[in-house]
Amino acid sequence: MTNSLRPHGHRSTPLPPAESSVSGVPSPRPTPQDRGTNPPGRRDAFFDNAKYLAIVLVGVGHAWGQLLAGNHTVEALYRVVYTFHMPAFIIVSGYFSRSFDMSPRRVRRLLTGVALPYVVFETAYTLHRRFSDHDYDYDVSLLDPTYLMWFLAALFVWRLTTPIWKTVRWPLPIALAIAALASMTPAIGSDLDMQRVLQFLPCFVLGLLLRPEHFELVRRRSVRIASVPVAAAALAVAWWSVDRMNMSWFWRNAAAQDSGAPWWTGPVVTLALFGCSVVLSACFFAWVPSRRMWFTALGAGTVYGYLLHGFLVKEALYLGWWDNPVLDRPLGEIAVTVLAAVVITLLCTKPVQSVLKGVVEPRMEWAFRGDPGESARQRERRNGDAAAKARTADEKVPV
Repeated sequence: MTNSLRPHGHRSTPLPPAESSVSGVPSPRPTPQDRGTNPPGRRDAFFDNAKYLAIVLVGVGHAWGQLLAGNHTVEALYRVVYTFHMPAFIIVSGYFSRSFDMSPRRVRRLLTGVALPYVVFETAYTLHRRFSDHDYDYDVSLLDPTYLMWFLAALFVWRLTTPIWKTVRWPLPIALAIAALASMTPAIGSDLDMQRVLQFLPCFVLGLLLRPEHFELVRRRSVRIASVPVAAAALAVAWWSVDRMNMSWFWRNAAAQDSGAPWWTGPVVTLALFGCSVVLSACFFAWVPSRRMWFTALGAGTVYGYLLHGFLVKEALYLGWWDNPVLDRPLGEIAVTVLAAVVITLLCTKPVQSVLKGVVEPRMEWAFRGDPGESARQRERRNGDAAAKARTADEKVPV
């Protein structure tokens, strides 16, 4: 993708440059150009809206996952959502990882914002299972992510490999080749859920390659209109696939042979799913509002919603609530959908962030050495500011 893909016609507010948040999950920052229209420090509404809507789909998808048995409609919707909701979130993660360069500052943020929450919540999920499900033989294993913790493990690996993808000549084709090879290699095993790390890798690399104009391109009115029949076609294909395609393909967590399929179907389905993921992600981005909405501020807390909602889904499973026959009826399914959206929305709010910020987004300056280079850069900036003030004062002296 090149800058030749600039959209024509009306352009909305410029998008921010790549910048990663303390939490390791993408958090947009304004550009210098934006500061003429946005207040200083104002986050870009488009990406916060996209993150919030994606995380709601994650929560709803996990709830639907408990209702699939014999429910054709829910499973068709589930397949559509699982085709694009994590790929869209990963694409945005890649976009805001472009500035990762292994500098001490960014490595610290990776450790405190991704590695530490992974260790804490992986341990918490294990203990939750031990005591709520009375599975006392289930041990903590940092190499075998529990449930939804695979994303933090994958994000840690992807961020570390960012300099590689910024260096090689054909990053996306290489990432696709790696994903295709992984899909037919059962020997990869389950350490760090490496199948998902490798099969979702092209989405992250695609995010690294994107530029603001590419997001502007999919947000044009023509794309928004075209996305409606595309989404309808995707739902029809998903409905057709329910009785014909194994669900595990959509999870990207196993090789083809593990599902009883021939080895050659792995690369074919992996490449096809990547294409579908990109198309449906583009449709999703086309409908994400660019202006500030009532939920825009919640985009800053999506990592909290992601990490916490899994406890509720699992607790309901351990208690047997998902087996209630009421949930197999249309009204029950609608109620579960609405409840999942409301719960994950509440988990993204400021009160939850303030309680858990020390665990999810710790600063931990005490744990790291000072960066001599950063000190030198600060001195250089101060000297530059002083020189600029001196020049300004000289210009004001009358001749």
